[in-house]
Amino acid sequence: MQRFLADGTFLRVYLALAMALLLTFGLALMGLALVDRVRIEQYREQLAEAPLQLLTRKVAALPANERGEWLTQQSDRLDMRLSLRSPDDADLSWFERRRLERGSVLVKPEDGANWRLYRRIAGEYRVLEARLSGLNERQLRGLAQMLGDWLAEVEGEARQRRLANVTTDALPIELSDLAPEGLDSHQLSRLREGELVIRLLPGHWALTVYLAVPAHNDGRQWLSIGPVSALEPTPISLLLLVLVIMLAVLAAIIYLIVRGVEARLARLELAAGRIASGRLDTRVKVDGGGFIGRVGMAFNAMAAQVQSLLRSQQEMIRAVSHELRTPVARIRFAVQMVEDMTDDPAVHRQLQGIDGDIEELDQLIDEILTYARLDSGIVNGAELERTAVDCRAMARRVLDTLAPLHAHLHLELVPGPEVEALADARYLQRALQNLVANACRHARSRVLVRLSVEARLVRLDIEDDGPGVPESDRQAIFKPFARLDDSRTRRSGGYGLGLSIVQKVMVWHGGSVVVDDSQALGGARFSLLLPKPKEAERLPLKPA
Repeated sequence: MQRFLADGTFLRVYLALAMALLLTFGLALMGLALVDRVRIEQYREQLAEAPLQLLTRKVAALPANERGEWLTQQSDRLDMRLSLRSPDDADLSWFERRRLERGSVLVKPEDGANWRLYRRIAGEYRVLEARLSGLNERQLRGLAQMLGDWLAEVEGEARQRRLANVTTDALPIELSDLAPEGLDSHQLSRLREGELVIRLLPGHWALTVYLAVPAHNDGRQWLSIGPVSALEPTPISLLLLVLVIMLAVLAAIIYLIVRGVEARLARLELAAGRIASGRLDTRVKVDGGGFIGRVGMAFNAMAAQVQSLLRSQQEMIRAVSHELRTPVARIRFAVQMVEDMTDDPAVHRQLQGIDGDIEELDQLIDEILTYARLDSGIVNGAELERTAVDCRAMARRVLDTLAPLHAHLHLELVPGPEVEALADARYLQRALQNLVANACRHARSRVLVRLSVEARLVRLDIEDDGPGVPESDRQAIFKPFARLDDSRTRRSGGYGLGLSIVQKVMVWHGGSVVVDDSQALGGARFSLLLPKPKEAERLPLKPA
């Protein structure tokens, strides 16, 4: 499953992140293009606001029968096609008509450099349409001259009001009584003669148009239109803002993807840990049909298959073990009958040997049943009867039980304080007794039991002065029916299930059993490691 996750899940996660990066990059480009488009449209509309405002006011002031001729004259003068149209006939969308109804200027680009400009005539359901094929000096001069003539029709405050109606941010227009600064004498003389002067501002990509407007008492005012600046590149601050927004979108997308994948993988990890601890009835909740959903379904199928196989195995072991008891009992009964029927010493010696073999077989059946019961308990998720156990009193009982059976050995419990563990007293004592019995079988003269409490665990060490366990075999000895060539032979006794039972008991308790070298005696040291009970879990000590 790990290989599948490494090869499949994370590969698809990386592909999803790569797609998110590409999507975000595309969104960034689209965002910048959209920002530039909005800026260009806004610039064009602001630039066209003043000329169309002037033209619509001039048209609105004319009688209806004179408008056509005037528009034809101005079309030739300004190098553009001017006409009056109904909004319904102008090929405009609903949103564009709404903008015209609100008094806005509409600029629509066509093929090449052609443009169509629209503005509604005040008080009428008609729009002025201007078609032009690019901006040129003729249009600029004509519009400036028309503006000057329009301002010359009135005096004083009326002239200022007209000027305010056509002034925009993109096209500033000023009327001053003082001659404009920055012009040479030749340009000033041309202005006084009524000509129009265009001044290019170097380094600014902008130009300003100057025109003299007649005033009362044979005086003049100076009209300046501009500076009209070219569209500047997108500001760095705006680019940074768009970049920050795109990065925030990318971070949100990646966070949502990774969070979803991580949450579902965390559930898989938790389920795998529970199964590893023996709870084979654990299943993963499958959400959706994605790749992680398929992994979850495969995981559940695997867990169900493993649970079924183990259950079948345990049922077979229990059945076989129980079935063996009947023929063993019959053989024992037959041996006793033969023993009662003869007084021959040679026959009695053979019968005692047979009885010893039957006893070993009976003990083996007991070990197999115990191992199967422990395994079955884990499979079925049975809960231990956990109580606070006095480990020192329990160790003393184990040593008192085994000492008479090994009179040639010195069994010793290292003095120390009371050690408390939260466990099932019956199974913990069985595990300790198996380890002490195993040490007695391999010890030469001495077995030592040491109890201690560490930061997070309770430790029970069983040491002997025997040959020890080779480092390469320290994992294999906990397998069922495993035997080592040197330190574990048939002559040493045992059936290869005692240490497996110890390991099952410790896994059942959430602990472990480890083996290493004894520093005190030079042989082997087996250690039972149990989680230290928390203060909230402490119970009264079970009586020894």
